[in-house]
Amino acid sequence: MHDVRTVRAPSMLRLAAASLAGTAIEFYDFFVYGTAAALVLGPLFFPTFSPLAGTLAAFATFGVGFVARPLGSVLFGHIGDRRGRRPVLVASLLLTGASTVAVGCVPTYDTIGVTAPLLLLVLRFLQGLGLGGEWGGAVLLTAEHAPAERRALWSSFPQVGPALGFLLANGVMLVLSASLSDAQFAAWGWRVPFWTAGALAAVGLWLRSSLAESPSFLEIDDHARVPLAEVVRDHWRLVLLTAGALAVGYAIFYAVTTWSLAYGTERLGVSRTVMLTCIMAAVVVKGALTPLAALLGDRYGRRPMCLAGCAAAVLWMFPTVALLATGRPLPMFLGFLGALLAFVAMFGVIAAYLPELYEPRVRCTGAAVGYNLGGVLGGALTPIAATALAEHGGRVPWGVGAYLTGIALLSLGCFALLPETRPVPVGAVEPAAG
Repeated sequence: MHDVRTVRAPSMLRLAAASLAGTAIEFYDFFVYGTAAALVLGPLFFPTFSPLAGTLAAFATFGVGFVARPLGSVLFGHIGDRRGRRPVLVASLLLTGASTVAVGCVPTYDTIGVTAPLLLLVLRFLQGLGLGGEWGGAVLLTAEHAPAERRALWSSFPQVGPALGFLLANGVMLVLSASLSDAQFAAWGWRVPFWTAGALAAVGLWLRSSLAESPSFLEIDDHARVPLAEVVRDHWRLVLLTAGALAVGYAIFYAVTTWSLAYGTERLGVSRTVMLTCIMAAVVVKGALTPLAALLGDRYGRRPMCLAGCAAAVLWMFPTVALLATGRPLPMFLGFLGALLAFVAMFGVIAAYLPELYEPRVRCTGAAVGYNLGGVLGGALTPIAATALAEHGGRVPWGVGAYLTGIALLSLGCFALLPETRPVPVGAVEPAAG
């Protein structure tokens, strides 16, 4: 294997900034659906259901996006391992942006009947398909350009993108929610954030048009003919471990940002504005601390950071739901913040950790499949499971705390079985035995 070439800091800064902007835009598309599902999609697209069943149905369409993400990682991972990381960034952004704009154009159930929720399902699936390719392309392009001793730091830039995307999506929703009446918001206001995705996608495509291909990809002499087949044959254990390890991060994030939003507004009677403000404030801190977690990962290792984050999650899930149940802004914010600090300890280094675990010829497929399977385990099911568990509990949803603690324990065990990779250069890590 040739030595992986690195680039100077100014070039790395431009590359990292473009990757961050792209992931922010794509995750904006993904998150705006989750917020709409929590606030308004149930009554508009499932009006014959009870309020609880409507919320569950809306979250089910939300979960379809997660189911599609591993399929997107297979599709775009094949392109990334065969044709390069750069084409993945353009194709995935186009697909996600177009499907998001289309969601904002779907008529409601009152207009076209059952076709309305079916169209939502299809478009949410396409959103997930595009996002499944986005993470692997953006992270790998940054990680494979970065110097080994600062790989976690540079790779953390695209990891800040989800926080920015979430803040942008919820910021737009917050402004609309605060400035429109409930009737106006339900009639047309909720569509505006989806239409905005078109302009954001155009900006993202412009930013990514000048990115150079990954040096690690250019130095591969023998490209995998069918990357997925090699991953399944040689790295199946690694894929399962990474999926299980990452499940807790997804569970935490979507419990805080999606389920708690619906729970707070519907069960506790907290206003949309207060809930969105508390959640967004915690996400701001989470995004700001991501590079710090990455620096610690470069200094002390990826695995220790992940183990510490998982252990913190085990200890903090019951306090999180107890503080949420108060319905008061400051305790809710502190509960969300503690959960997201545990999250950032893990996901601040994941963008460096996962690529280092896989050999370059199947890295785009392997890392993306493991990452997105973790999304299915932790992200797709959490809003649905938490909503159902909270319905059968008292004011404090202890069942949700137990559910999240169980996922954290599972992830802790998986991280304990994964190897450390720092400071071995990306191209030199031996593949884990299948």
